[in-house]
Amino acid sequence: MTNVIVTIDDVRAVGLCVNGSRAWFERHGLDFRAFLRDGLDAQTLLATGDAMALRVVEYARTRQERH
Repeated sequence: MTNVIVTIDDVRAVGLCVNGSRAWFERHGLDFRAFLRDGLDAQTLLATGDAMALRVVEYARTRQERH
């Protein structure tokens, strides 16, 4: 499978809020501004082991497969 890049649009699409996402990124030591600008590799999000990250990654994978 090709590399999946998760974007803020994916976060919004699964119903997560931007402010909560910003705090989540901070807790996990990830750069939220870079994420907004460039997206983030799905593997980086999955490495957190967080259920919400898995939800967003699964959505992003589905989105990519449709295109």
